[in-house]
Amino acid sequence: MFAGNGLFYPILGFASFVVFIYMSFGGLRFSFEEGREMGFVMRNGTQFVLDGNVFYVNGWNSYWLMDHSVDFTSRFKVRQMLKTGANMGLTVCRTWAFNDGHYNALQISPGHFDEQVFQALDYVIAEARQNGIRLLLCLVNNLQPYGGKSQYVKWAWQEGVGLSASNDSFFYDPSIRSYFKNYIKTVLTRKNSFTGIEYRNDPTIFGWELINEPRCMTDRSGDTLQEWIEEMSAFVKLIDKNHMLTVGNEGFYGPNDPKDLTVNPNYWASRLGSDYIRNSKISDIDFTSVHIYPDQWFHEDEKAIETQLKFVHKWMLSHIDDGDEVLKKPVLFSEYGLSKKNQNFTVSDREKMYDTILNIVYKSAKRNKSGAGALVWQFLVGGMEEYSDDYGIVPAESRSTQSLFIKQSCRMGKTKGWINQQDVNFKALC
Repeated sequence: MFAGNGLFYPILGFASFVVFIYMSFGGLRFSFEEGREMGFVMRNGTQFVLDGNVFYVNGWNSYWLMDHSVDFTSRFKVRQMLKTGANMGLTVCRTWAFNDGHYNALQISPGHFDEQVFQALDYVIAEARQNGIRLLLCLVNNLQPYGGKSQYVKWAWQEGVGLSASNDSFFYDPSIRSYFKNYIKTVLTRKNSFTGIEYRNDPTIFGWELINEPRCMTDRSGDTLQEWIEEMSAFVKLIDKNHMLTVGNEGFYGPNDPKDLTVNPNYWASRLGSDYIRNSKISDIDFTSVHIYPDQWFHEDEKAIETQLKFVHKWMLSHIDDGDEVLKKPVLFSEYGLSKKNQNFTVSDREKMYDTILNIVYKSAKRNKSGAGALVWQFLVGGMEEYSDDYGIVPAESRSTQSLFIKQSCRMGKTKGWINQQDVNFKALC
């Protein structure tokens, strides 16, 4: 009896493990192989197009998808998040395709990658495909979380080749540029372990973002950052001719732009070494990126919701006009949010802001203008408080907020006959 029980439980445990592995890997691969083909989203003038139809973006940010896919036991949150987005009629999710030198690092050191973490990113892409969600994948952070440009500078110093201790040397140090180019090539040519498709050939990927919120404050002229964007965008396009590319800008106008004084949130915005128009004009950049955080950008006495909404309106229309008249490219508002830590914060105020943003995008779509969509920062699933920051929303826990995005999905989906291209059951949703 004792020996029998001792044998039974390991066998049961092994059988459970096999079932778990099949559900996590085998079942996903099987359903992918049986799935229908997807087309690449491309740019036609100031609009995104898919299979000859205009494609509008109503989506969200969940930067944590790869990180939560490393451990098998937390992958259900990724699946749940992507399914939730699909059930809301959302089309694009922006997420990190980087983690440099930190816990669960994808890139452990220059040119050295953790295969388990790469398989986690494979899983995110494959799971997104299952749910009809496309991914905007960001390649590096200007900020320190998840490594960022400071990690690259640290690596260069550790190897004795760094030119400067400044984080901005990321943009001009030849060794660091070489590190990043190698990273780009490794990611873009990665063969997905679930689907067998190289990333550069996978239409699940909506596009690439070079860097999240680039700033180079040691060169306020903007020349250093401009040269870096030109070099890296050309390198991306050399490897991947299928996908669109954006910079990752916040949208601040440069010091030589008249809108520096009339549209920027404050004087400091033109002194960050970035230049929205100049950076976005580069030929290899397919669409622009703009962020919307008036609660971060204004002084304390200017944070009343009415003031913020007026700014949002002016900020968005200015960039849409730029897309139409100057850049001739789609404009994607790739981050927007309202912090829960603001004084006198209310959910109602946040919904007013989100409704304003979504309305402007919708009106732009109706007029065939360049406002191509928006991605809220950020959505999570329940039980992820440590990832929430000041902006996190669990859609299922905020029904009134959730309904704003469903309404946007429905009305955007009915624009230009685009609804026929979606995998979501819009008849039931709308």
